[in-house]
Amino acid sequence: MIKTFLTILFFNYLTFGIAQSNKETDSIIHQSVLSYLKNNARVGISVGIYHNNKTMTYHYGSTQKGKQVLPSNKTIYEIGSISKTFTGTLLAQAVIDKKVKLEDDVRMYLDDEYPNLEFQGHPIQLAHLVSHISGLPNFLPDNPELFQNTSQDSLPFVLTRILDNYSKQDFLNDLHKVKIDTIPGTKFRYSNSSPQLLKYILERVYQKSFAELLNMFIFKPLKMNHTSSKYKKVKVKHLAKGYNNKGNQMPNIPENLDAAGGIFSTIPDMLHYLKFHLDETNEVVALSHKVTTGDIDTYALGLNWQETITQKKHKKIWQSGGTFGFSSYAVVYPELNISIVLLTNEADSTAQTELGQIADKIFNHIHHQ
Repeated sequence: MIKTFLTILFFNYLTFGIAQSNKETDSIIHQSVLSYLKNNARVGISVGIYHNNKTMTYHYGSTQKGKQVLPSNKTIYEIGSISKTFTGTLLAQAVIDKKVKLEDDVRMYLDDEYPNLEFQGHPIQLAHLVSHISGLPNFLPDNPELFQNTSQDSLPFVLTRILDNYSKQDFLNDLHKVKIDTIPGTKFRYSNSSPQLLKYILERVYQKSFAELLNMFIFKPLKMNHTSSKYKKVKVKHLAKGYNNKGNQMPNIPENLDAAGGIFSTIPDMLHYLKFHLDETNEVVALSHKVTTGDIDTYALGLNWQETITQKKHKKIWQSGGTFGFSSYAVVYPELNISIVLLTNEADSTAQTELGQIADKIFNHIHHQ
């Protein structure tokens, strides 16, 4: 039934602002999305664009398998690792507020002694926690055997059970067991445990919970009224169901992965967030885009943002995300005042790459209008 939807171009399209809908833009988006949804595992997708002070949103497919429930501007998705950019933004805010410095040794903000969080006298710095160069493992608890010995179908459910019962104290206890094998800041190693550690540091310096910090500095000021880092705060009736590449419904992301990938949001709310990140005259935004490793002329990392200079010499700043059952992609071009976001309720090995390709097609079209 969902495929019938797609064949007849059953979609929802909204535009806000003074500009009129551009049929050529519509056509490019429709064709790109329909091609993406030819993969039978994929269920629904929502697209948001901000350009020329106009906001456009598009919705296709369904919020759940087996039913024709078209996504809308109210539909809530897990945004995965785009959540890390929120954590990076909070770190930038803390630096501006003179609570911390990017070069601070993380152990300045931990109660226990952690002699293991350095290598050859070089400590892990706060900046290392937002660019995957801290040397910390992907997850805590660090259990590579779990990933090797558990089937891909079962792993999300096993991880969820473990992490749902994994406390802050458990995390800090396991942090003592970490072994750093290279100088922090010199080697890329993807790490979800790094933003989780940063979360606890931010909570300490502000004496507020991570959820309170998100609300205070991002959600409320930007009027992101339908965005949350807590499942219990999400309007479940608007939450899409997430699926893996076999069409199996997946568990929602554990709450204690909030700083690494646990934020829930909608297309309009994400466009508010990306519009905020277009304004590099804002010192928090500018700092969150500051390169921490790499060369922006080719590829660099900011505070959890990926960055490069395009062939036409425009700054491109983006992040993608994936959870057990959702995939996402967001990009901003600050000099051109363009932002694009795509949210979907299915996760597979090529989803994030293909979402990025759709965003590139959209950008190449609207930039040359």
